[in-house]
Amino acid sequence: MIGVAILGATGSIGTSTLDVLSRNKDRYRVVALTANNNTEKLYEQCIEYKPAYAVVVDETAAEKLKIRLAKQSLDTVVLSGVENLDYVASLEQTDYVVAAIVGAAGLSSSLAAAKAGKRILLANKETLVMSGQIFMDEVARNNATLLPVDSEHNAIFQCLQSFNGSTGLSKEVSKIYLTASGGPFRKTDIDKLEFVTPDQACAHPNWSMGRKISVDSATMMNKGLELIEACWLFSADVDDVQIAIHPQSIVHSMVEFIDGSIIAQLGQPDMRTPIAYALAWPERIKSGVQSLDIFSMANLEFEKPDYERFPCLRLAEDAMRNGGVMPATLNAANEVAVQAFLDNRISFMSIANVVENVLNQISNKEVTDIQMLVATDTEARAMATESVESMATAFAGSKSHA
Repeated sequence: MIGVAILGATGSIGTSTLDVLSRNKDRYRVVALTANNNTEKLYEQCIEYKPAYAVVVDETAAEKLKIRLAKQSLDTVVLSGVENLDYVASLEQTDYVVAAIVGAAGLSSSLAAAKAGKRILLANKETLVMSGQIFMDEVARNNATLLPVDSEHNAIFQCLQSFNGSTGLSKEVSKIYLTASGGPFRKTDIDKLEFVTPDQACAHPNWSMGRKISVDSATMMNKGLELIEACWLFSADVDDVQIAIHPQSIVHSMVEFIDGSIIAQLGQPDMRTPIAYALAWPERIKSGVQSLDIFSMANLEFEKPDYERFPCLRLAEDAMRNGGVMPATLNAANEVAVQAFLDNRISFMSIANVVENVLNQISNKEVTDIQMLVATDTEARAMATESVESMATAFAGSKSHA
């Protein structure tokens, strides 16, 4: 039985992973489940899957969960604090780690899994955005196995595997096509984007996701972060990766070869497919995903992204080209800006403005260690908060006169 720890078990990736595991109980057992503060959902998961460990970041919430589970006579050990995320990711009985914690908060535990030589099912793109070289070095040094769970990167991985079993670009590969749905505002008049609401931004046409990642999809910052991630995963340069807006979300990504051939991975827009592939690789297992009816597909559209509509995409590409601490800065500033938008403190289009302000202020330097990244992250967040404050008053005034 393969022991699986799910970091971020109550989110969409975590719940989808548990669904796949429940369909393959003869192969996998749940070692650990973790959550930030959704203890109600974590409690229900513990009752059903009976993990050896449960981790809640907040100590008070963890104590309440411990009492509730004890009443059910469960042997689950309840721990609290971010340091215990690293602990369960490194346990001897943990074979696979599903890294699904959203944002920079998932960096430390992903690194802990790499240092412990685990199979890492990476759904936390910020790990590679912030610490690409450091993380990849730890994976190689400790013989860890890194498999992408993001549907697009998983698709690229599958395309490369179908070619020659490779996990990176080779001289036979000419281009990676990283597909994007275009989000809910692909056709919205640009001058109206300033006035969209958080609820509108979170209403993704194809995928069911958390609010932060839904906003990132709407700005296409998510695709910018995925571009950075793809560069690290597949040893690619920015110019090797072409973003292709594909509103149907059926073709999850493609790889073009020097002979003109393009290999694509198609499937339903359901995260259980890439999760199942990463769990079972190099085999395949049942995922519970409905078969794709190719005869019902009337159109498969592809278009290049509009950088005026999606300035965050340009910022991400520039950050990766500049290297150093710029990708980590981009990520930190974006997290602050997105939260400010979700809190109705700044407008939708101001997200990119906040990020650009911070990128223009920060001093770039080569990344030498995690401490430098943590310091950069803190500095960038402070700059972004200051930028938000300068925009918030004007935004409040514009709403009052609307």
